[in-house]
Amino acid sequence: MADNETTQSTGARRQKRAGDTFPASLDRLIHERIRLGIVSALAAGDVLSFSDLKRLLDTTDGNLSVHARKLEDAGYVECLKSFEGRTPKTEYRLTDAGRAALEAYLEQMERIIHLARDR
Repeated sequence: MADNETTQSTGARRQKRAGDTFPASLDRLIHERIRLGIVSALAAGDVLSFSDLKRLLDTTDGNLSVHARKLEDAGYVECLKSFEGRTPKTEYRLTDAGRAALEAYLEQMERIIHLARDR
């Protein structure tokens, strides 16, 4: 019984210590692969077209549309629709809220990496 108590208290100390520095939770909206790709690509550029994002992320129209809409609904991405002649053009840009969310996400990931390397 004493060994079990020791193990539990050591585990509790380790969890408390990790909880002091370990991020509470990652932004699940950005953490998904395609959405992280979208916000990262937009952070590197100013405005990207639907076609550019589709090519960069090597995904389908439907998949890109669904993920871009989720980011748009969250206020992270702005969708700009226009026409070039008679051809519809859809472009995306990262909003200030999206840039702040990406920065916070990257800071959390850096802390996780730092903790993993310190072990």
